[in-house]
Amino acid sequence: MLSGSNIHYEVADKTRAIGCGGIGAMHVLAQRIGLVEAINRDLHLLKVHLPYHESDHVLNIAYNLLAGGTCLEDLEQRRTDEGYLDGLGAQRTPDPTTAGDFCRRFTVPTITQLMETINEVRLGVWKQQPKSFFKQAVIDVDGTLATTYGECRGITESC
Repeated sequence: MLSGSNIHYEVADKTRAIGCGGIGAMHVLAQRIGLVEAINRDLHLLKVHLPYHESDHVLNIAYNLLAGGTCLEDLEQRRTDEGYLDGLGAQRTPDPTTAGDFCRRFTVPTITQLMETINEVRLGVWKQQPKSFFKQAVIDVDGTLATTYGECRGITESC
């Protein structure tokens, strides 16, 4: 169902905007690197693909997270957001109940298979990089978020 398309960004007088405007670009990326095809080739959890394939379910959950969702219930917001659906080139996406049913089909071997499939595609992307890409790595470690909820962070500190 997530067909994706060659997404273009334009500004018009009347437009629908979404906070996760790059979601269409993320789906195009998933298509171009072969992730969609690889998931459908390697992961076999559904007996019938009407209307969704395994990649539709996996990517629906991933895109929900990218769009700010924190749980399966947040999928309902995505599937009723016309701008979001337009960005993905989708008529509809799986609802939270369907997504939950899909998740319950996983076993340890199928989770491992999904991880191996993603890693295979990831390695293919790395192989496309020029040699100069690997000459220098930059690790940005300039900050840490640590929620304390007003509690003391150490034994020697006083509250």
